[in-house]
Amino acid sequence: MIEKELAFPDDATPERLDIFISREIGEITRSAARRLIEEGMVLVEGLPQKPSLRLKGGERLIVRIPPPLPALPLAEVIPLEILHEDSDIIVVNKAAGMVVHQGAGNFTGTLVNALLGHCCDLSGIGGEIRPGIVHRIDKDTTGVVVVAKNNHAHCELARQFEAHTIKRVYMALVYGLPKDDKGRIESAIGRHPVDRKRMSSSARHGRNAVTHWKVIGRYQGISLLRITLETGRTHQIRVHLSEAGYPLLGDPDYGGSGRVANVRDPVLRQMIKELGRQALHAKTLGFIHPGISQYLEFDTEIPEDMARIINHQEQMGEK
Repeated sequence: MIEKELAFPDDATPERLDIFISREIGEITRSAARRLIEEGMVLVEGLPQKPSLRLKGGERLIVRIPPPLPALPLAEVIPLEILHEDSDIIVVNKAAGMVVHQGAGNFTGTLVNALLGHCCDLSGIGGEIRPGIVHRIDKDTTGVVVVAKNNHAHCELARQFEAHTIKRVYMALVYGLPKDDKGRIESAIGRHPVDRKRMSSSARHGRNAVTHWKVIGRYQGISLLRITLETGRTHQIRVHLSEAGYPLLGDPDYGGSGRVANVRDPVLRQMIKELGRQALHAKTLGFIHPGISQYLEFDTEIPEDMARIINHQEQMGEK
């Protein structure tokens, strides 16, 4: 256990406790600082506090940092599409059906298992279950994910995500034809008040989320959207589009599976059924490399299952 004593300057501008901790202790992200505070590992004037406490000046703090736990997931030999790798990061194009890290009912076959089978140097900040994991996308969403190979890279990438400076572009196939060519959706997203496995903007305690969308293609009752995110809440795109009346094709949780019966084209209807997942792809990810401080951007093609639907719709439109 490492114990550090800190003092918030008398003449400093008031600041949140979690932000101050993450800045003063260089190897701790804001989310990690928040966990330490919530676990009672941070004392302000001898007392535990909430992460949102505003320091006003002169406070004395004690921060206890437990030693990093070893990564428990087993290394597995699982094929990965690696877009980039160096001593600081790995960037992969995640396949559909692969969970990013271990959770309830998912102990093998995850991205973490595959990464541990590929290399042995992942950052420990994510904890014993999520080594190297800075962000994630849903199990059945495909696309670009960046993973940190050391704690410095993890902290730097996490700060970029928290500052909303990461470029994230998604492609989505949705039911419906928006009247406008582009738009912006903003709402607070949190746990659904009844179904705890889902997210909703009707949650009592949600976090603000902002989604921008642009129509790329209009077909027979279906649209192809380009999505950019200001924030990265759980299921953000799926919730926002569903609540706007444009659920993703194949989405079993947010209204995308029930509307397939209304599709008149039997070929298209069968394609949607064969998707077996929400039609969402994390196409582009751009960030400042934590080691060389240069902007990198990784772009991927729309996966074959979504591309088949797009090609079919375009061919039907030409007839």
